[in-house]
Amino acid sequence: MNGPVSMLPLVIAALALPAAASAQEADGEEPVMDHGSMDHSTMDHGAMDHSTMDHGAMEQSTKDHGTMDHSTMDHGAMDHSTMDHGAMDHSTMNQGEMDHSTMDHGAMDHSTMNHGAMDHSTMDHGAMDHSTMNHGAMDHSTMDHGAMDHSTMNHGAMDHSTMDHGAMPMGTAVPPSTATGPANAADAVWGADAMAASRSALVHETSGMPVLWLQADRLEYQAKDGPDGYLWDVQGYYGGDLDKFWIKSEGESAFGEGVEDAEIQALYSRAIGPWFDLQAGVRQDLIGPSRTHAVIGVQGVAPYMFEVDAAAFLSNKGDLTAKIEAELDQRVTQRVILQPRAEVSLSAQDIPELGIGSGLDAIEAGLRLRYHFTREFAPYIGVEQHWKLGKSADYARADGEATSSTAFVAGLRLWY
Repeated sequence: MNGPVSMLPLVIAALALPAAASAQEADGEEPVMDHGSMDHSTMDHGAMDHSTMDHGAMEQSTKDHGTMDHSTMDHGAMDHSTMDHGAMDHSTMNQGEMDHSTMDHGAMDHSTMNHGAMDHSTMDHGAMDHSTMNHGAMDHSTMDHGAMDHSTMNHGAMDHSTMDHGAMPMGTAVPPSTATGPANAADAVWGADAMAASRSALVHETSGMPVLWLQADRLEYQAKDGPDGYLWDVQGYYGGDLDKFWIKSEGESAFGEGVEDAEIQALYSRAIGPWFDLQAGVRQDLIGPSRTHAVIGVQGVAPYMFEVDAAAFLSNKGDLTAKIEAELDQRVTQRVILQPRAEVSLSAQDIPELGIGSGLDAIEAGLRLRYHFTREFAPYIGVEQHWKLGKSADYARADGEATSSTAFVAGLRLWY
């Protein structure tokens, strides 16, 4: 008796299911399964044939996918194009256990998926076929790209032209406030005395280390009317960016004759800005009437890269004179340089013993073309014109000298 009685509830339940289904059909409704009330964790989905199921008609939002064992499902056999992935809660799925290599991601509608809720760090993106995915429809702004292993992705197979990179977060700009703070903030950590010594050493190493520099700006032969001649114009300094000790020397003569003009200067130089130095010192004339001059002047680079050297001279005889030189390097190529140069001499009074008249004394203008074999060695050729003016021209005519001359020059420009 116990056997037949215990089977009675099962028989009644079996008879009740068709009756309930018939009642739903009579009301015009399709029989609906309540997957939300099913315990999927106990189902062997791997043994189910998902390829015959119409997942699109199932209510996915009520399923607890987190409790399903997706590692045993053959997702490749499922028709994902009919599934509403947007209604699924991907945050509860263990994507790392799914075999994405068998899924046709190209057929999925990624625009409805919340990729931001997915744990991409557990996915093997290298096994996915990104070439079939429509990345343009994905909302990359919600994805944590930092958690993805990009080393395993075949980016070459992705169609980046369809991606909206503008919507992807590219990092946060450094806020302006990070560059602000109290001056000398390191003093609070290391102490003012220690930092003062450190800053002094830094200034010395970056701009105060003494440097020796020598340059022969013009060592040239001059072919002109009358005896040919030669000329030198050299200078050099020892010091740092702010303070220097300068030596300058100029002179000229004709071949076969004694030196006509020569001088040497010793100057202290102090930077008065990024472009100019203020110079002061003495000048000694080496030829002719003995003269010693106090010197004050400026030297540097004027706007448009003109190199300027201007100085005033007060002699021990009370004579006040001045000289202004300017030159400009015009780069034809990286090695070929065309240099126009001009020099103007002035005097506050007549100096007959030197053949100098008051006012504008003389003008020199030249053009030189040089070739740099190296920065330190550059031969050149050129032409130079010299004029004596005013009272100085009168003194020249009285001595039987020409008031103007033209010279073709060839020489070397060297520096060390």
